[in-house]
Amino acid sequence: MTYRIIHRTSYEYAEPVSASHHAARVKPRDTDGQTRESFTLSITPEPAVRKMRSDYFGNRVCFFSIQELHRSFELEAVSVVSVSPLTPAAPGLSTAWEEVGGLFRDPVSPEVVEPYQFCFDSPMVRTSPLFADYARSSFDAETPVLVGVRDLTRRIFNDFKYDPVATTVATPVEEVWTKRRGVCQDFAHLAIACLRSIGMPARYVSGYLRTHPPKGQPRRVGADASHAWFEVFCPGIGWVDFDPTNNLMPGEEHITVACGRDFSDVSPVSGIITGGGSHEVQVSVDVAPLGEADEVVEDSEIGD
Repeated sequence: MTYRIIHRTSYEYAEPVSASHHAARVKPRDTDGQTRESFTLSITPEPAVRKMRSDYFGNRVCFFSIQELHRSFELEAVSVVSVSPLTPAAPGLSTAWEEVGGLFRDPVSPEVVEPYQFCFDSPMVRTSPLFADYARSSFDAETPVLVGVRDLTRRIFNDFKYDPVATTVATPVEEVWTKRRGVCQDFAHLAIACLRSIGMPARYVSGYLRTHPPKGQPRRVGADASHAWFEVFCPGIGWVDFDPTNNLMPGEEHITVACGRDFSDVSPVSGIITGGGSHEVQVSVDVAPLGEADEVVEDSEIGD
């Protein structure tokens, strides 16, 4: 399936901003099942400085500075991405979870140093005995690791309520645990905390999810949103995706943008400003199969 994604972010400031410096992580990644066909990024006002590079985790990041007086700015990313169905990993054939955990105890083999870094606490995810106890209910002795993670995903889906007003982007995972409600970011953080608490490497994924309108109703342009899920490392297979918000293993309708230790590594837009006072942010995302969207635009290294 080939999608066109339009992601708009706008900031309105109560007072003039004399200068602002930002980082945007909105360029979809190329993965085994995903190919970025094209990408353009428009920024208004036009930045005085603009550079693109890859960060530590391999995400493409646009760094830009607006150095003129402004009371608003808008960022529009337009991507065309092809997602191919992959043969899903067979959970029952995966390595026993105890064996996986044993790979990440010192001394660690050079072959697993890369996933090893995702076993530790990160700015927004801390391990704890509480999360370890919750996770172990899904991991009996010799349980294949992907069977256990699939069950943990199911339990988070059943035990926690989706509530878009219960949390913010800064809500600690401990508060999510107490409230038993949150959004996709919270459920991904919770799953990662549980897995790391029993010694498993897990990382955060940001991206998009194709949504479907209610039967008989037209698709609402711009009504989609950014999405988040997580990946766990499985020896012999690699990173495997799970979506606890929807209780499934992502497939053709998930589009990956960035990955990191937690949300703080992959925020779509971040930065600092001089002036501005209070501000309002508006975000709209539209994910549509290419047949329902306009023509493909060519990839532009200047535009990204």
